[in-house]
Amino acid sequence: MTTITWRRHERRPGLLALAAVGAVALGAGSAGAGPASAASHARTMPGTSSGLSLLGGKWGGKEADVAGLAGDKVNHPESDPGSLFTITRAIGARQLWKHQDPTGSPITGAGVTVALLDSGVSGVPGLAAPGKVTYGPDFTDDTAGGGQDDFGHGTFMAGLIAGNDAPVKKDGTAMPLDTTAPAVQEGLAPGAGLLSVKLAGADGYTSVDQVIAGLSWVVAHRHDNGMNVRVVNLSFGATALQPYQVDPLAAAAEAAWQAGIVVVASAGNDGPSAGGVVDPALDPFVLAVGASDPKAKVDGWKQPIVADFSSRGTTVRHTDVLAPGRSLVSLRTPGSSIDTANPQGLIAGDTSGRLFRGSGTSQAAAVVSGAVALLLQAHPELTPDQVKADLVATAAAVKDASVLDAGAGEINVGAALTAADGGKAHDTLGLDSAVQSFPASTGLDGVDAGDLSGSWDGARWNGARWNGARWNGARWNGARWNELDSS
Repeated sequence: MTTITWRRHERRPGLLALAAVGAVALGAGSAGAGPASAASHARTMPGTSSGLSLLGGKWGGKEADVAGLAGDKVNHPESDPGSLFTITRAIGARQLWKHQDPTGSPITGAGVTVALLDSGVSGVPGLAAPGKVTYGPDFTDDTAGGGQDDFGHGTFMAGLIAGNDAPVKKDGTAMPLDTTAPAVQEGLAPGAGLLSVKLAGADGYTSVDQVIAGLSWVVAHRHDNGMNVRVVNLSFGATALQPYQVDPLAAAAEAAWQAGIVVVASAGNDGPSAGGVVDPALDPFVLAVGASDPKAKVDGWKQPIVADFSSRGTTVRHTDVLAPGRSLVSLRTPGSSIDTANPQGLIAGDTSGRLFRGSGTSQAAAVVSGAVALLLQAHPELTPDQVKADLVATAAAVKDASVLDAGAGEINVGAALTAADGGKAHDTLGLDSAVQSFPASTGLDGVDAGDLSGSWDGARWNGARWNGARWNGARWNGARWNELDSS
């Protein structure tokens, strides 16, 4: 594990802020005086990233709403280009649900835990089943307890990754997921578990040292309480002031990767003028995800374009793959900051009131995290390097898009499973020998040598003691953690 010392700070004026890369549009028609307006208060801290604010993206999507209405006043998921039904079918997830892993279980992500470092997860329908969400530490001072989501971003991502309405037959047995009606809300990996580490409060902001601590905590506790954390979703980003080789956030992401966890990171929402992907996606070890766009057509995912907001890369670093990211539908958090400030995010014709629509590379990253969970249930022996090599090699190229814009293209999880299963495709891709050999990040710009994980290890963080209110609020924000040297 890469070793650095981190020092925990209180949230205060002048501290670096890290915001969700997601679906909040800046300026007119977005959050107004709400959370998005905080983007004008980008903060900096020496030796780390700067210019951290709520990035591009957008809640809602009129063209997708119109398509989903299909000529009447009710949303039809099978006609909605961004519905979970459409997305899970478009990249091949629904086909995988029909297959079985080596134990004979349907491939739904079962047995795999995805760590979601975000704004928390609310216990809304689809995420409320016993054991679906495990709540890790809450790094915020939010009034909402138990890791609940005051902002609305984390719950949306959780729905995309592993939402599950758990349909049952009349006899009480579970219905095969691939046969469920389009209106039943199922994420990419509906059988996967979620570990929620709440880093951002109701304003959508956190600090880089909190993200580093959160990543370190996940690595140290990835097998606690029956969890099997094999994926971590980072739907946020920042502009780095230094190369990844000395960037502390990149070093923390690499540490998770080397521990056997596939780190999926958003590329950013700054479009063609981005000048590169954001941190930590800039680290070449992790899986950097851009967003694709179906041009408001249900079958548009067969030949998508690169979403106009998706950050373009450079010859040094660009996105690895694309995934659906335009006008996606997922679970709503009623009364959250995003929900209150963006009524246009409500789905036209949705009679349930459960759903919300958003665009961003946050959403695309969540789609990929769910897809990775499917692959790892089917092939738990795969290393992070092998998972990345598989998804990149089997992605569908995007017509008229350069590798700097689209990476290898849009993921195809069915093709990825076929390659991982073996045979000629597996041998041709050389997955068994897939090993990345980039220079490792030391993370030493702005921090001291030492042990990043030391103070997080041991029984004091294990078991029920880190679930629930004990770890919420001020205990993570007071002097107790200030200037703490973990070495």
